[in-house]
Amino acid sequence: MSYRNKTYVIFDGDNDMWAYAYMKGWKSNQNVSFNFHDAHDLNVITERASEETVKRKLRERFSSAKQVIVLVGEQTKNLYRFVRWELEITLNLNLPIVAVNLNGKREYDPERCPPILRGRYIVHVPFKANIIQYALDNFPDEYARHDPKEVGDRHYPIEIFKQLEL
Repeated sequence: MSYRNKTYVIFDGDNDMWAYAYMKGWKSNQNVSFNFHDAHDLNVITERASEETVKRKLRERFSSAKQVIVLVGEQTKNLYRFVRWELEITLNLNLPIVAVNLNGKREYDPERCPPILRGRYIVHVPFKANIIQYALDNFPDEYARHDPKEVGDRHYPIEIFKQLEL
């Protein structure tokens, strides 16, 4: 097994590419304290690739992932072709999930979160660099220590947001 240090990002490529681009921008901005090792940097997928090829390359990206971010936008819960498939892979690999609400909600959003994630032990945060970074730095260890019988949506208390000046 390869060393797992990457963050796999799941998102609606048609509507939420802007949010993924922001994350990459935060990462490259020296004035923003945000960093993640992006699993999407591992191999290139062309627009003309077949679904089979896309899924094969995405599986390769999962092989080095230690955690997953799901960018939860307006249409995310309705996407099955790739998003649902990626979520199923994530759950089968038992990877920690950070659900990032693009509408700024600080907790589980039943209107937008994919049903497959409902009630799972994942953390929900708003689309803000500081809290996403906090989750990436802290949630994998929390996830590794949690009792598998413990389920339910997680979110951070107000004290964490105050500490991060959010």
